Amino acid sequence: MHLYELPLFFALIGLAFYTVLAGADFGAGWWQLTAGKGRDAASIRDHAHHAMGPVWEANHVWLIFVLTVVWTAYPSAFGSIASTLTIPLFIAAVGIIFRGTAYALRAGASTARELRAIDTVFALSSILTPFALGTAVGGIASRRVPVGNAAGNQFSSWLNPTSLLIGVLAVATAAYLAAVFLCADAARLGETTLEQKFRTRALAAGLVTGTIALGGVAVLHSDAQPLYHRLVEGKGLIGLLASIVAGGATLVLVWQKRYEASRYTAALAVAAIIAGWALAQSPVFLEGLTVREAAAGRDTLVAVTVAVLAGAAILFPSLALLFRLVLGGDLGRGERASGRPTQAHSLLTTLAPGLLPRLAIACLVAGIGFTTIADAAWAHTIGVVSLFAFIVVAFPAALPPDLLPNPLKNPIAEEADPR
Repeated sequence: MHLYELPLFFALIGLAFYTVLAGADFGAGWWQLTAGKGRDAASIRDHAHHAMGPVWEANHVWLIFVLTVVWTAYPSAFGSIASTLTIPLFIAAVGIIFRGTAYALRAGASTARELRAIDTVFALSSILTPFALGTAVGGIASRRVPVGNAAGNQFSSWLNPTSLLIGVLAVATAAYLAAVFLCADAARLGETTLEQKFRTRALAAGLVTGTIALGGVAVLHSDAQPLYHRLVEGKGLIGLLASIVAGGATLVLVWQKRYEASRYTAALAVAAIIAGWALAQSPVFLEGLTVREAAAGRDTLVAVTVAVLAGAAILFPSLALLFRLVLGGDLGRGERASGRPTQAHSLLTTLAPGLLPRLAIACLVAGIGFTTIADAAWAHTIGVVSLFAFIVVAFPAALPPDLLPNPLKNPIAEEADPR
């Protein structure tokens, strides 16, 4: 992997996270809209609303991240995309604003009529936003965004068969992810009725989404032949097959009520679609523009790479902690219940005071050196691996000693003896 490809690689990772995490939140709006009427419908809406509460705002970090990285590292491509696809991007932005406003106002609704109106705005915005973003992606994938300021058609660039297909697929995928995640949440909370309702929805949404995705291959064959051939015959086939396998595994896991595992396979199925698209489109960024041609100068690429990986040292552990608290309800509860700190924690406690800080500094120096001084692809690969190692090592090395588990202490005994 060359230096000019690294920021795009990071942006695709961010896009995958946004599609999975924010997509699940968007999909919750679909289930609120189609919940119907009555007490059961109210419980479905309330469950979807409360499940999003701790994380919905954090999910937009990924969209901001993708826009910032592409804007900085590939300015000519970003300008072409933003100017040609102004309309769908504006629609998506309006949807995000109305969705956030409706979510915030829901707690202040004083009557059932107000609550229904707010939920309707929230649900419609949750459908409008992923559809608009999907049509923008379709314009890029079908090579309808040429290089230049507003050089492409303002309407046909996103109102075409491929864009409409991807827009519909984005909405269906969001509903599918939301159903799987909400089903797992209901099971964790012991809400058997809601679990069954969302289990049925997850199975149905998975089948519908898979049908749309497979049927969409025919649309690509007629409307975006370069993408079609690279997707079914070239490198993109890897992502396509991975998505099919992961999607099928998700349906099996949901059917068997193994909901926690189904979260990961559902996310993998969606992420594989993005990976397949990226592989099929590579090395073309836009029509008439390759990734290498779109990349900014070397100094900018190095700065973006180092900044992204350094920021990841803060972001990923923080998000991991957030999701652990949300899903588990209490940080470290499982360790206290077992009374047996893991061997990795024991090793971490032993090494952290001395070796981990030095190892983190060494990884950082090696990462910056290999990505800036050397010019070969293998050196850049080593540099990226070193910077990722810095992320893994730096966070525990920065923790205060009292937050690291002590393998010599018995948590059960400490809870029993307040002294």
